[in-house]
Amino acid sequence: MVKKTEHITFRSQCPLAASLDLLGDKWSLVIVRDLIAGKKRYKDFHGSPERIPTNVLASRLRQLEERGIIEKRPYQENPVRHEYFLTPKGADLLPVLQQLALWGHKHIPGRWSPPTWFLNAKPGDLLQAK
Repeated sequence: MVKKTEHITFRSQCPLAASLDLLGDKWSLVIVRDLIAGKKRYKDFHGSPERIPTNVLASRLRQLEERGIIEKRPYQENPVRHEYFLTPKGADLLPVLQQLALWGHKHIPGRWSPPTWFLNAKPGDLLQAK
């Protein structure tokens, strides 16, 4: 499968700007966070406290898959339903999310401290065998 990452128009050669072009909306990294926390199914993501609208959730899951951040695997045949998993590319976002969480805890009043398991996790811990 050809990943649509190749067809995205990037604003510049800057790697930060290009990363934000891929992941800079307000939902994509929340979905990655939920995958890190062990969520796998559509209903799990939909139940997150941020209450992502169903149409946006479906769109972001599709985009993240097309961009090689996640992959979906069927867990049920009739009707077909999928579970979602981080790819190695997606797992490599873990240190970014860890640092964002630490920054948010430090600089935004009233935020809870990131859990120890989250701060101690490594990208390789997040990869599921096929």
